[in-house]
Amino acid sequence: MKELFAVFVMIFLAELGDKTQLATMMYASGKMAHPLLVFIGASLALVAASALAVLIGHAASHYLAAFPLKLVAGIGFVALGVWMVIEHFGVIS
Repeated sequence: MKELFAVFVMIFLAELGDKTQLATMMYASGKMAHPLLVFIGASLALVAASALAVLIGHAASHYLAAFPLKLVAGIGFVALGVWMVIEHFGVIS
């Protein structure tokens, strides 16, 4: 249960305000768009992308040691976070 909560919180926070959410808001704001259909489409897309990530991650775990894999993933998350903060404050144009 602890792992489920950690994954939920991490993915939920990572998805807030990203390009996917903005694209979903754009589709939902269309005059011809039905909000339920936009929600279902966006949800299925996120489920499919997550399933692909899980499959690739699981397959990679058979060929790569856990520590380097987690280290690379952690460095990637930190790098993305730093980049987003720098971009938000206008240091990178």
